[in-house]
Amino acid sequence: MGCRLLLGVTGGIAAYKAPLLIRLFQKQGFEVKAIATKHAFEFVTRVTLESLTGYPVYHDMYAERSEFEHIELAKWAELLVVAPATANIIAKFASGVADDLLSTVFVTLKCPVLLAPSMNSAMYLDTTTQRNLRALHERGAQVIEPVAGELACGDIGTGRMAEPEAIFERAMLLVRERELLAGRKVLVTGGATRERIDPVRFISNRSTGKMGYAIAEAFARYGADVTLVSGPSSLVPPYGVDFTPVESAAQMNDAVLSRAAGQDVIVMAAAVADYTPVAVADSKIKKSADGAGMTLELTRTQDILANLAAAKPAGQIIVGFAAETDNHLDNAVGKLSRKRLEMIVLNDVRAKDAGFAVDTNRVMFVRPAESLADNAGWETKEVGSVKIALKATPLMTKLAIADELAAIVAKMISEKK
Repeated sequence: MGCRLLLGVTGGIAAYKAPLLIRLFQKQGFEVKAIATKHAFEFVTRVTLESLTGYPVYHDMYAERSEFEHIELAKWAELLVVAPATANIIAKFASGVADDLLSTVFVTLKCPVLLAPSMNSAMYLDTTTQRNLRALHERGAQVIEPVAGELACGDIGTGRMAEPEAIFERAMLLVRERELLAGRKVLVTGGATRERIDPVRFISNRSTGKMGYAIAEAFARYGADVTLVSGPSSLVPPYGVDFTPVESAAQMNDAVLSRAAGQDVIVMAAAVADYTPVAVADSKIKKSADGAGMTLELTRTQDILANLAAAKPAGQIIVGFAAETDNHLDNAVGKLSRKRLEMIVLNDVRAKDAGFAVDTNRVMFVRPAESLADNAGWETKEVGSVKIALKATPLMTKLAIADELAAIVAKMISEKK
C-alpha cells in the first residue's frame, strides 16, 4: 500500500523522532517528502532528513527551485502528517496564517491531514490551543492525541507526542479510508430549502446543514468524488467537494435529478420543504390597515426521493433521512418502504442535543432486513409487516455520525460486488 506522504516537521523536541516515522512509512511503500520549519533544524538535521527521504528538505518559501513550490507540493501530496505539531503551527493552521512553507502548503492542499501535537501540558490544555484543535477537526483534520508522561521540561502531564508507531498506524487508517470509496461518485444534499412568499419573506425550517456537510466531508475523506447540493447555509463547503448551491425545493429537485444518473450513492440529508406558495408576490406584502389576517395558499413541492426512485439505475444506493417528532420508527419504516430506499437515517428533532443547529446527533440506521449480508452489530425486528435491521448510535458528533454512515455505505457497496 503506497502513498505520497508529506511529513511536516516543526520546532519541538519530538522532531528527533521524524527519522523513525520516515522509515516506518517507507517500509510500507510510501514515498516521503519532508517539509521543515525554521526551528525544526534545532532538533533534527537537514542532512538526516534528506538522506532518508531521497529528496531535498522543503523549508524555504523563496527557494530557487520554484516560486510555486507550495502549490506543487500540495498537488503531489496524498496525505500530510505533521509530527511534531507545535502550538504555534496549530494556531497558524487554524487561523489561516501562511507565513512559511508548511503553513502555506496547509492552506493549499486538499488531502487528508493528521496532526500529532507535542508541547508542554499547560500549552496543550490552554483554551486557545483546544479551540484551535477543534477548529481544525471541524475542517476535517485528524488529531492523534498526545500522551501523558514526563515532558522535556521535567513536568509531568499530557503533551508528549504519540509514539511513531501509533502515528503510523493512525495514518494507515486514513489511507485505508481513502481507498474504501475511491472512484465512487456520491451526491449529498444538505441544509434547508426556502420557499419564497414575497421578495423579503420565505417558508423554511431550522436545518443549518451541519449534518449534510459532515456527510459530504466524510465521503470525500473515504475517497469518493462528492457533490454537495445545499440550500442556504452559513457553513463553508468541505474541501475537495463539488458544491452546488440552491434555494428552493424545485431548484434542489432539478439539481439532484440532473446529476443522479451518474451517482453510485445519493444521500438525501437536506430538510426539503413539503409545501410552497402557489403564488409569489412581486413586491412586499403589506399588512392590512383593518388588522385582518392573511391566507397563504400552499401546494406540494416535488417529492425528490420519489423522483429518484422512479429513475433509479441498477446498483445505485439511495439513503434518506427521517427527521421525526413522534411515531419515529413507524414513520421512518413507512418512508423506507414507500421510497424504496436502501437505508434511512432516523433522528428525533425534538431532542435538544440531537436535532437542528447543534453539533451532536443520535440516530438509528434502518435497512430492510433482507439486505444484510452480515448482521453483526444490527438488531432485526418487525415494524408492522416490514422486517427491518437497525443500528442505534449513542450521542455522537455529527462528524462521527457521518463517518459511521460512510463506513456502512462502503460495506453495502462491497457486498454488492
